[in-house]
Amino acid sequence: MALEATSRSLKLPLSLTGPVDVAHLGRELELIDSSYQQAELRHTKLADPATSPLLAELLELNQLSLVQSADRALASQFLVWLTKTAPDVHISFASNPSANFTKKLLTWLRTNISPFLLVSVGLEPAIAAGCVIRTTNKSFDLSLRQRFQDSRHLIVEALRQTIEDHNP
Repeated sequence: MALEATSRSLKLPLSLTGPVDVAHLGRELELIDSSYQQAELRHTKLADPATSPLLAELLELNQLSLVQSADRALASQFLVWLTKTAPDVHISFASNPSANFTKKLLTWLRTNISPFLLVSVGLEPAIAAGCVIRTTNKSFDLSLRQRFQDSRHLIVEALRQTIEDHNP
């Protein structure tokens, strides 16, 4: 319970989008923590390790330091907590969305749904336009393909009427 309360006080950077990013950061933190532990056992001083921009942003946003073992443990526990409890949404588009669009979408989702929401973006060229959103228990097809399928009877009726108007 204390971990959950502490984890909820940490923030996610917008550049951390999905479960894959969380897994990468978890592995990176494990390697860095292992390096610090080895340096401590050898009684040597470890130079500041090189970090990925994503890890650097997470640490800076939450004012954590890799030098402090408690901060490393907190960041690691936060990532484990995210993996287990964060809501995960998969959104498929017909083509790759721009980074700017993805950032705006993630901002809106984290503001209106959950500050810990993780989003996986995929490609599904068959949807033509729009998107398909999947959660663990729901799916929403917001594609143009689905809209046309739902309106098929209207399109057929309009074509039939047009043919009848032009061929009396």
